[in-house]
Amino acid sequence: MNLLREVRDGSVTELVYETGSLYITVYDNDAVRISENKSIESFAIENMTAKPVKNVTVTENSEDNDIRYTLTSGNIVINIKDNMLTDVFYKGRLLMSDYDGKRIKEAKNPYEDLAIVELEGHTVGKETDDNDEKVTIIKKLQKEDAIYGLGDKPGTLNKRGYSYINWNTDDPAPHVDSFKSLYKSIPFFMVLGDDYCYGIFADNTYKTTFDFGYENEKYYYIEHEKGELDYYFIPGDDMAAVVKSYTQFTGTTPLYQRWIYGNHQSRWGYFTQDEVSSLADEFRANDIPLDVIHMDIDYMNGYRVFTFDDKKFPNVKKLSDKLALQGIKLISIIDPGVKKDENYYMYNEGMKMDAFAHDADGSVYENAVWPGTAVFPDFTKEEVRRWWGEKMQVLLDNGIRGVWNDMNEPASFNGPLPDDVKFDKGTHAKIHNVYGHLMAKATYEGLARHDNNRRPFVLTRAAYAGSQKYCGGWTGDNHSIWSHISLSLEQICNLSISGMAMCGSDIGGFGSDTTPELLVRFYEAAVFAPFFRNHSAMGTRHQEPFRFGKETTDAIRKTIKLRYRFIPYIYDLARECEKSGEPIVRPLVYEYPQDKNVRNISDEYMLGSNIIVAPVVAAGKMAREVYLPEGIWYDYYTGEQYEGGRYILADAPLDKVPLYIKAGAIIPVADGEINSTEDITPDKIKILTYPGEGRYVHYEDDNETYAYRDGVYIATEYTLKGDRLEKKIIHSGM
Repeated sequence: MNLLREVRDGSVTELVYETGSLYITVYDNDAVRISENKSIESFAIENMTAKPVKNVTVTENSEDNDIRYTLTSGNIVINIKDNMLTDVFYKGRLLMSDYDGKRIKEAKNPYEDLAIVELEGHTVGKETDDNDEKVTIIKKLQKEDAIYGLGDKPGTLNKRGYSYINWNTDDPAPHVDSFKSLYKSIPFFMVLGDDYCYGIFADNTYKTTFDFGYENEKYYYIEHEKGELDYYFIPGDDMAAVVKSYTQFTGTTPLYQRWIYGNHQSRWGYFTQDEVSSLADEFRANDIPLDVIHMDIDYMNGYRVFTFDDKKFPNVKKLSDKLALQGIKLISIIDPGVKKDENYYMYNEGMKMDAFAHDADGSVYENAVWPGTAVFPDFTKEEVRRWWGEKMQVLLDNGIRGVWNDMNEPASFNGPLPDDVKFDKGTHAKIHNVYGHLMAKATYEGLARHDNNRRPFVLTRAAYAGSQKYCGGWTGDNHSIWSHISLSLEQICNLSISGMAMCGSDIGGFGSDTTPELLVRFYEAAVFAPFFRNHSAMGTRHQEPFRFGKETTDAIRKTIKLRYRFIPYIYDLARECEKSGEPIVRPLVYEYPQDKNVRNISDEYMLGSNIIVAPVVAAGKMAREVYLPEGIWYDYYTGEQYEGGRYILADAPLDKVPLYIKAGAIIPVADGEINSTEDITPDKIKILTYPGEGRYVHYEDDNETYAYRDGVYIATEYTLKGDRLEKKIIHSGM
């Protein structure tokens, strides 16, 4: 495919080939968009802060040169070849290069009979048929490259050598490494080499395969089933710089009301208003801090969304008022499926305004979820999103303070939605991976319009790139098994560096039956996860913290109180996350990318850049090996000092999660009696220091409204020199 000519139009360079064009745009953060379409049509990118640059120099090379054109702008040099091949340099170094050879697949054994394997019940991977609509991006993979990101995909922290599929999937079976898809489809990942880092954001919502050297170690590829070529190359000096640039396109995680960072309790099976009220009393009687109780589908009238069961939940406003006196808020679940019922206002209103998705024949599409036969709102329509958002008033009028979106892959009981189901902006094949994203957007914007200037909180199961602007996410229906503690840490770390910084897993496990030891260790592993919720399924063993006797209750209470002590620090990190995109929780490799020892460590994580959390993730262990990166580290409990760059053996009895604090750290913590985040008043905050050189800005606002965006906050700068701490107020707007 020969390159015919180059055309400039403002900040976009068009490369005209025999069969079509390639458009290249360079941005002021050194990112490069390479696409088949000049305009940006994206569900993920809205109000991006990265700006295209016009000062791109284009040089045409001689005809006998393999490089036809060279594009130069600041730190970026792009060599353009025939066949739409490109090499991209950043600061003089070749980072990303198209693979120009043939794909090398494992040879098929002629004696292999997959049908007989399936007879015994095994699931067998099969090659998909090639079709002309597939869009493939294939890049060279260097020997030392590690790969991170892609959201909640299971497996290992480092995705090198694995393959995955972006197709939002609700699978209640225990999630294991062999799963290709889960609830979220975030087509962003980072490639980390010996001394370089870059990200790829492949903005295509169709079903997509990501192969990171699984097919062949010489290359990685991204293959979309349909759609257009449209991806961003995002370079940076380190992982933090790449994440910052990525969130300049897709948005950062907003700062939530402070109570969101507290302890959440939930169960599918809190059947009555009295049961929820008694649950709050039990937490207070057991001296366990609690900020939130979630109401699952049990509160609704026949599982009709935006209704209440007037027998089991006769006065939710009275319940929310009573809980508010205890410092506890209510969050309620909302699913997308609207019951087909001509006596139901949501169905009637939606039918009147043509709010629901259609079958291929033009009729309203029907499937089944919790309420039985149901129809599905078309969230690709702005008027439908606004209609849905207006219904938040029903919840707010009853004292509900946040909304939990579930079943929004969308999940359905009578088989999956066919690919040809029609939405306003495309078929289900195109919309599936953004359905949950658009539902979260509708919910967030509705809360923002109606909740008295409070910062909205939306929790989602399904998501796409950019969802972090509207919601936090949890990792879906995990199980009460030891491997899912380890899995939760891998997922939280990769979600965090994929832009979705408000994330967590169901503590204790959603499915299966927990044990006392497992529950304790689940809490300890999640102690600083941004979203901190115990949640379990109907029919499983109850797993509230006080269900298993004194030793278990004491250990969990201690862990939850440890979290509340560090909420001032977590809140500071959340504020910084909104500004820069830097995640609250991060893998060790994020902070120490040149340390080869940390590239695959996922049973430890960092809270900010100063604290290492090293939970026990296996049964029966009362000690564990901990890797400390270079530098000086202090044991949080004993103050003992360690030289990093090595492994140590940490004492970890049942009621202890090992924590290590970096030299020079300045950490705001809360002391005193705390039942909820409302008790964390300025007079209870103290500053911990660890000898060394450090600087830190502690942030305070009203913890609830958007007034801080208008300058209504206090920022105090602390500087540590050795063991001497200096303090200076750098902003006083309250």
